[in-house]
Amino acid sequence: MTFSEFCQYLQKLEETSSRLEMTAQLAELFGKLQTNEISSACYLMQGRLVPTYHSLEFQISDKLIIKALGKILTCVSPEEKSLATGLFDQSDNSQFQEKIKKSYQQLGDLGLVVVELLSEHLTDHRQSIMEVYEQLRVIATDGGEGSQDRKVDDTAKLLQSVDATSAKFIVRIVLGKVRLGFSTMTMIDALSWSVYQDKSDSAKIEEAFQKKADIGLLAKGYLGASTSQEREQFLQTYQLEVGVPVLPALCQRLNSAQEILEKMGKVIAEPKYDGLRAQIHLNKASASEPLQVFTRSLENVTHMFPEVSQFLSQINANECIFDAEAIGYDPATDQLLAFQQTITRKRKHNIQKQSDSTPIRFYLFDLLFVDGISLIDKPLQERRKFLEKIVAPNETIQPTPMLVTSDANELHDFHTQQLAEGLEGAVIKGADSLYRAGRKGWRWVKIKEKEGERGKLSDSLDCVVMGYYRGKGKRVKFGLGAFLVGVMAEDGLIKTIAKIGTGLTDDQFYELKTRADKLLAQTQPAQYDVPKELFPDVWLQPQLVVEVAADELTTSPLHSAGKALRFPRLIKFRDDKTVEQITSVSELQEIVVGK
Repeated sequence: MTFSEFCQYLQKLEETSSRLEMTAQLAELFGKLQTNEISSACYLMQGRLVPTYHSLEFQISDKLIIKALGKILTCVSPEEKSLATGLFDQSDNSQFQEKIKKSYQQLGDLGLVVVELLSEHLTDHRQSIMEVYEQLRVIATDGGEGSQDRKVDDTAKLLQSVDATSAKFIVRIVLGKVRLGFSTMTMIDALSWSVYQDKSDSAKIEEAFQKKADIGLLAKGYLGASTSQEREQFLQTYQLEVGVPVLPALCQRLNSAQEILEKMGKVIAEPKYDGLRAQIHLNKASASEPLQVFTRSLENVTHMFPEVSQFLSQINANECIFDAEAIGYDPATDQLLAFQQTITRKRKHNIQKQSDSTPIRFYLFDLLFVDGISLIDKPLQERRKFLEKIVAPNETIQPTPMLVTSDANELHDFHTQQLAEGLEGAVIKGADSLYRAGRKGWRWVKIKEKEGERGKLSDSLDCVVMGYYRGKGKRVKFGLGAFLVGVMAEDGLIKTIAKIGTGLTDDQFYELKTRADKLLAQTQPAQYDVPKELFPDVWLQPQLVVEVAADELTTSPLHSAGKALRFPRLIKFRDDKTVEQITSVSELQEIVVGK
């Protein structure tokens, strides 16, 4: 398939809001791709060259793209294009860059700037998906002295060789701003649809993806099979692999210890730490990557944790996948630190200095794989036995404390004790439960917090920031006065639930504006369901996740979620979560005290 044809599908997807229509369009696209194109096409649709768990960034800013576009504008006619030689006019093109910057200020999207200003300067050379992909990979992997100038020239050459629609998406891919409005689950449905014209295989494909979260690898194997029997065999053999993250299990909510035991029977209770979810992969035989750490959003954050090297000597196994919580602590007092102090590790510089001042402790609470054996289909009690057998605890690595019980009073006391110690309460898991991604089934739950610090709602919500309203009065200095947040509906749409303008510190206002300006959207994203009365002054791409508290959840005729938060307030930014992991509409009633 040519890259131009591929981008025509992306354009149609961008203009579509119906998940069913998106599924059909993706299925049609999958049906036209060659086997060797499938993985790359999947990653490109996500705005990447590799799966999420691999770190390959273009390291190209808006400023560098503007320079590349300026070079193209210096080529005033097809005869003057320098594509054949690979050289561009090196004379000053600042006037062209100013023209681009002005258009960018108006449109808020450099991809749209390309369409508006550069269409006549582009010539489609009918390159294939893989030809464009390889050129993008060369740009991304270029490093060392002079690499920025080469990246600019190579990007300009590539843009000059495609049509305007293709150039628009290349710019967005390079800048990491491809937002087509569909989730991985939509892609999974489309894989089934492309073969059977329905979702009959979706559940099997989703189960495979949960074990090894690489949609490109999964799609290539599934679509590359020629018969139903081959597809079935492929899905059965698509198993856990060290180095490829497993989709994490998540907690549901229940009201009380008694209700939990009625639903789950015998349970294992553990402290609920306010840290960073860390999936740790150990492969002692690997010379290049013996240890890798992934967040709940599948991001590779190994660089954040030099302490993880201790796993090589403290683990009595050669290959493992652990589920854990990483949390900072004060070595003088052994006091655990707040999430915001732990998350400072996400910075990319001076990590060793940060490690010395804020050491990390890993609380291991599950073992998913050990020395060639997948454990996710074994009961939790058995997985814990494996874990405790192979871990030699020390100051940095410890299995979580746990209580095994069927007694409601004992469970209640354990939860109360964790709150008294400054933790978030308890996580309760079925003693015989299997490890399954997401919140399906009553496998993992958290007891709702007591009324108090977070108001009458028993828990906070994870919401996505959909847009913001410009500030008035003293808030003019912040650049915004309030912001709109939403939750996820079953159909994949994001529905409004609160407009938040109070309870923020000056620093939070400034930080919110800084983060928001990196996610500007020229028009309302197709995934958003927003009543006109709530349209923000500035739309944002669905990427910024925040944790929000409120006093009450009320019925709302205005908000598209059908509910509204009373006295909502920002708790913190959740860089460890993706938009697919925000609170769902169906979860709302679970966080209301007394429900």
